[in-house]
Amino acid sequence: MFLIEAARDLRTTGAIAPSGTSLARVLTDPVRAQAPHPLAVLEAGTGPVTRALIPQLSRGSRLDIVEANPRFAERLRHLVTTHPRLTAASAQVNVRQTYVEQLDTDQRYDVIVSGLPLTNFTPVQVERIMARYLELLHPGGTLTYFAYVGTRKARALTASRAEARRHAAVDEIMAAYQRTYATGRWTVWANVPPAYVWHLRRPLVSADQFEPQPDGASR
Repeated sequence: MFLIEAARDLRTTGAIAPSGTSLARVLTDPVRAQAPHPLAVLEAGTGPVTRALIPQLSRGSRLDIVEANPRFAERLRHLVTTHPRLTAASAQVNVRQTYVEQLDTDQRYDVIVSGLPLTNFTPVQVERIMARYLELLHPGGTLTYFAYVGTRKARALTASRAEARRHAAVDEIMAAYQRTYATGRWTVWANVPPAYVWHLRRPLVSADQFEPQPDGASR
């Protein structure tokens, strides 16, 4: 199914293979680290990370899963209803078919696990997604996401100039967020392809203070 969806729209699927178990484990580390406290968790993903995430949820936790692809969303609903670790007395899990930047909720989250292929989007889309992620986090909450190793160099060699410029612009946006909010980066070599995992933390300040600042005089 993943291969079929990648063939339909590689840009939004983001890869030709789902995340491996090693990558899923590092992405979900912030949830594991806070057990056994009940947490509010948001995941933007297609299944493999969800399977790694559900067993880490403490009793009383809440997991909201956001997936825009209707076929992936339906598979996620099936996964949630059949997963042996989920019972009426354990965590509450909901699947929402929407784009994360359009998610309509008053809920704030302790951890956000992002499986979105950010380097496949336009700079404007990435800014909207990242701003929404930070909006949705509790102060002190953690955003975890990944980026494949070497994609910028590969696109510079194989893609059009416009595509290479778009990728470089997205990398610059993410670098600004990393400089401002990153608490760690890990390289997961046991994945196809290898990937970096970043952990970003929303600071304990008001919402209007957490936009990344550009380099130079304005900063």
